[in-house]
Amino acid sequence: MRLSSLAAFSLVLAATPVPVIAAPANTVSAALASPDRRPDNVKLDEGRKPAAVLQYLGLKPGMHVLDLFGANGYWAEIMVPAIGPTGHDTIWQPTQFYRERGKAYMEGFVAKHPNASIVTSPFEAPDLPKNYADFVILNDNYHDTYWSAEQFKIPKMDPNAFLKAVYASMKPGAVIGVIDHVANKNDDARATVEKYHRIDPEVIKADFKRAGFVLVGSSNLLRNPADDHSLAVSDPKIAGHTDRVIFKFKKPR
Repeated sequence: MRLSSLAAFSLVLAATPVPVIAAPANTVSAALASPDRRPDNVKLDEGRKPAAVLQYLGLKPGMHVLDLFGANGYWAEIMVPAIGPTGHDTIWQPTQFYRERGKAYMEGFVAKHPNASIVTSPFEAPDLPKNYADFVILNDNYHDTYWSAEQFKIPKMDPNAFLKAVYASMKPGAVIGVIDHVANKNDDARATVEKYHRIDPEVIKADFKRAGFVLVGSSNLLRNPADDHSLAVSDPKIAGHTDRVIFKFKKPR
């Protein structure tokens, strides 16, 4: 009887549908699916492949994140839920690019997310928290340290000074993911940035090495062989689908 009862109970279990467990709120996939994201940011996902990029770079729950040039909220909308309540995302935006519309959006975002904050300072004088970050993301903007524009009140800057501030903001062992538009090899980074808003990957590697970072990996996730680097990144023929490099650097322990 006991064997028959056990067999019957097993049949009942087998026939009972197994409930589907929703992805935890602190996963990148769940964050990407959130209806709260800005529609303009969602449109960028196809070209940016954020889930694969963040997996490669090693974002984890509980991390303290430095989100450079992040006031459009693209990475914050994804990373803030993913790092969870024990993590924190500090979003830094140059004052030259922190205009009223973006300011209103970001203030609302931070008000809704206790594990996020916004800091601003002039592009040429980044005021970043010291010894704070486990993880830094620098997406499509490192080349701008070689740019100057009177229209936007951006003076000629020293990329080394910018990287010194970023380095000081990171904990020993922290990782920074650098994504940027690829330029052909050249001897004038400033002229190339001015014309194309692209940068030679070798310049990135040399600059970060000089600043004390160690290159621990690179990824071809965003490479595009159809981009011959002859167009400015804003050109409609290539915008959103440029050939981009991903470097993973670490601050030594």
